[in-house]
Amino acid sequence: MNLAEARSDFPIVYRRAYLNACSLMPLSNRVVGAVHAQLGDLQLNGRNNSPHRIRFAEEHIRPAIARLIGASAAEIAFVKNTTEGLNIVANSIDWREGDNVVIANIEYPSNVYCWLNLQRRGVQIRWVDAKAAGGRVLVDDIAQLIDSRTRLVSVSCVQFSTGYRQDMEATGALCHERGVLLNYDAIQAAGVLDIDATRTHFDFMSAGGHKWLGGPMGTGFFYCRSSALGHLHPHAIGPGSMTNEETDIDYDIGLMQPDARRFEEALPNYPGLWGLQASLSTILALGTKLTEAHAMALVAHAIEGLKRKGYLIHSPSEPAARSGILTFRHPGLPSAELNERLVLAGVDVTVRQGNLRIAPHFYNDTGDIDRLLDALPA
Repeated sequence: MNLAEARSDFPIVYRRAYLNACSLMPLSNRVVGAVHAQLGDLQLNGRNNSPHRIRFAEEHIRPAIARLIGASAAEIAFVKNTTEGLNIVANSIDWREGDNVVIANIEYPSNVYCWLNLQRRGVQIRWVDAKAAGGRVLVDDIAQLIDSRTRLVSVSCVQFSTGYRQDMEATGALCHERGVLLNYDAIQAAGVLDIDATRTHFDFMSAGGHKWLGGPMGTGFFYCRSSALGHLHPHAIGPGSMTNEETDIDYDIGLMQPDARRFEEALPNYPGLWGLQASLSTILALGTKLTEAHAMALVAHAIEGLKRKGYLIHSPSEPAARSGILTFRHPGLPSAELNERLVLAGVDVTVRQGNLRIAPHFYNDTGDIDRLLDALPA
């Protein structure tokens, strides 16, 4: 599969320049077809095909997610969104009063509230002042906050409001050296950036399926490195967490799944997961090295055009810190007003913290960026 073939599977590209993968990715024909097929199977067969659904999830969906981030299938749990995965980590660690967590002051709220909620248990929050660093969560700033009571660092692979791309290798090396657990919110990275858990150290990672992964809402994954599994005791369990039959009434809580599946307390969203698998098949066929290179090229093209028109770039300028998200503003006109113009011109972006934000993915091309640039006033 090539980029042109992948693009042709998205009806929206024939109507609009949709540059909003960071908010909600449009569904492809393949994804919608997969969901419809699963719903149709449930309509016609009820539970009769349940063994097939379970087998397909284990043989295809879980391994596809693992392949996406260089993990093993045993390290993947299905979740309904990023927030659920983050809360698994926050509520499954055996915290002690006086422990601390390091987070940044520009994180999306999902990666903040679950940690603030631990304050009632005596856990302290240490804030990286990323605002003072121009929207960057610098590794040196993280290092200065880590001490003997730091249990975990939680940071986004890509910051939603600036597009700053975390130096995952340096962050992982720091946490590994200091003996601190590392947790990633990967919703703005998984599906577009090349992530490899065998090359880069991190203990936990969560991502919802509805952004760059291209799946339906209510899908996502939680990654737990096998060597870190012992640090978590599931805060929510059910029949899905166990190895015995779900109808077994011996109630042996000792029969917990030996891997990340212990965090799946009940039935997952099978129709949604079928859709997610359909999207993953496209992303994996293209390869994340290609999806990343393509997004970076489109971002670079946008930066060049925006600078020519006098726009102020809010995202990092250095290529190593760039991601698929680019934020910018006009020096004099309100971003909300410009967004209204773009909608009328058939261009879809978002506004965050007073900046316009775009997020091109594999289904976009240079024509979409040119349409954006043509619609923006100098």
